[in-house]
Amino acid sequence: MGADRDLRSLIAAAAGDEASDLVLKNAKVLNVFTKELEEADVAVKDGIIVGLGSYKGKEEIDLQGKIICPGLIDGHIHIESSMLSPYEFSRAVIPHGTTAVITDPHEIANVAGTDGISYMIESSRDLPMDIFFMLPSCVPATPLDESGAELSALSLEPFYMRERVLGLAELMNSYGTVAGDEDIIAKINGAVSHGKAIDGHAPSLTGSKLNAYVTAGVGSDHECFTFEEAREKLMRGQYIMVRQGTAAKNLEALLPLFDDKYCDRCLLVTDDKHPGELISQGHIDYIVREAIKAGKDPYNVIKMASFNAASYFGLKDRGAIAPGFKADLIVVSDLKDFVVEKVYKDGKLVAEGGRLVQEIIKPSVDQERYRRVRHSFNMHEVSPDSFKITSKGSKKRVIKVVPGEIITDEVIVDSSSPDAEPDKDIIKIAVIERHKGTGHIGLGFVTGYGIKRGAIASSVAHDSHNLIVAGTNDEDMALAANTVRENEGGLAVVCDGKILSSLALPLAGLMCEDDAATVEAKLDEMKAQARFLGVSEGIDPFMTLAFTALPVIPKLRIITKGVVDVNTQSYALVLFD
Repeated sequence: MGADRDLRSLIAAAAGDEASDLVLKNAKVLNVFTKELEEADVAVKDGIIVGLGSYKGKEEIDLQGKIICPGLIDGHIHIESSMLSPYEFSRAVIPHGTTAVITDPHEIANVAGTDGISYMIESSRDLPMDIFFMLPSCVPATPLDESGAELSALSLEPFYMRERVLGLAELMNSYGTVAGDEDIIAKINGAVSHGKAIDGHAPSLTGSKLNAYVTAGVGSDHECFTFEEAREKLMRGQYIMVRQGTAAKNLEALLPLFDDKYCDRCLLVTDDKHPGELISQGHIDYIVREAIKAGKDPYNVIKMASFNAASYFGLKDRGAIAPGFKADLIVVSDLKDFVVEKVYKDGKLVAEGGRLVQEIIKPSVDQERYRRVRHSFNMHEVSPDSFKITSKGSKKRVIKVVPGEIITDEVIVDSSSPDAEPDKDIIKIAVIERHKGTGHIGLGFVTGYGIKRGAIASSVAHDSHNLIVAGTNDEDMALAANTVRENEGGLAVVCDGKILSSLALPLAGLMCEDDAATVEAKLDEMKAQARFLGVSEGIDPFMTLAFTALPVIPKLRIITKGVVDVNTQSYALVLFD
C-alpha cells in the first residue's frame, strides 16, 4: 500500500493537483531526446521529476532563464586511481555536476580480492552521488602477472545480488576471450545469467577477432586510440567510451564520434583521474567543455555525458529531464562555457558555486575488512644489489613511453651496458612483488620518461599494483622503493641518497583518507621535484609510470618477472645478441 500511496502522490503532483516539493521556475530545459531547449518549470516530488510546464511547489526557485541539464555520469572510472577514498572522491566531483559514476574496483581487487570490492561498496553507501560497480573480470590482468588475489567466476557470483552492481568490468584479456579461455567464459556466462552488462578493453582488436570478442557479449570499449578503430567497433554494435583522463587522452582523436551519425552510442569517461585535474579542470564537465570548444554540438555532447551512459548500463531512471526520471540536475548559465553553478541530487541542492552546500556523512565500514585493506604490504627490504641486471648482450630492449597515451612501443638500442644511461634517455625500471613476499623483481629499461638523476617509486602500478621504481642508479632506486614499503604504500621521489618527498597511500597502497586538496598539494610538490629530476613535459610522472606495468596494452610492459611483449604474452630479454 505504501508504494501505491507514493505513486498516487507522484501522479497528483504531476497533474498539478498536489504541490510538488520543489519547482525550478523560469528555466530552459535541455531535452536529450529532441536535442533542444524547452522553456519550462521543472517540478520535483520525492526526488523524482514529475513534470515540465507551469507548476507550484512548496519550494520555488527562480532560475531566471538559466539552463537545466541532466546530472553528469562517468561511464568508466577507477576511483582508486584518484588516490582518494570513495568518500573524498565524491566530495571532489559532485560540485562539478557528477551525480553518478560507474566504477571498476579492479585496482583494489588486485590487492585485496573480494575484501577490496566489499570495502569499496561499503565505503560508497548513501553518498549524494550514486556509485555503481562493474565487477573486476581480470584479477590478475593476465596469467603472467602476480597480484594479491585471484578472482574466479564463483567468487564474483555473490556480488551480482548487490543493488549497485551493474555487470562485468572491462575484459582486458581480450586474447583469452577470443581464445575461449575457460575462466573468462565462466565469468561472461555469470554476467549474462544475471542480465548484466559486459564492458570491453581491447585496443587495436580488429577483423574476425573483434567479431569473436563482440560475439562473446562484450558491449563496449574505452580503449580506442583512433577514430577508425572506434568506427569499426561501433559498426559491430559496441558502445564507445570516449576517454579523457590523466594518462590517456583520446578526446581529440575521437571528436568525429560527437557527430549525429555516431553520438547516440557513445559516452564520456575518465578511466583514471588524478585529484589535481579534478580540482583545476573538473571531471566529466571538463570533457563537455573541451568538446564544445572543439566545435561539437552541445546537445550531442551533453547527451553523451548523461543519457547515453544511463542507457548503456540500463539505468532507466536517470540521464534525462523528463517525468519519472530521478531529479539529478545541474544548472548552467550557457552551453558554451558550461560552468556548473548548481547541482541537485534527488531534488536536493548538494553543491553551488563549485562548493558543497552540505557536509557529507562518511559511511561506516566493517573494521576487520578495513584493517586488511589498510595493511597490505608483504615484501622484504631491498638493496642496491636487488636491481643488478646480470644478463649480457650487445643490444638493449627498451620500453618507450608515449606522451598522452598509455600504449608503449619498443626500441632496440646498440648497447651492452646493464646499467641506466640517462645521457641517452635510457633509465632502469623495476617491479617488485609486494603482496605475498615472493621476492620476485622484474628488471628492464625505459625511454621517454626523461629522468636524468635520482629515482621515483610507486605502489600504484596497474593492474596488480606491485611496487614499481624507475631511476638512474641502483642506490636511489633502493631508497625510493624502501620508502614506499615503510609507508605501506604510496609514492616517493629521491635523489643522491635523500628522500625529497613521499606520499603515503595506506589504503591497499592505492588511496588515502585525506581530501583532494591535501593530496593534490603533495602531488604538486612531488611532480615539481620529478620535473627537477628531468621527467619529460607532457608525461605525468606517476600515472605514466604506473601504466608501464600493465601487461594487457601493447607493446612492451614490465611485471615482477621481467619485460613482457603484450602482443605475444611472452617474456622478452632486455639484453641480447
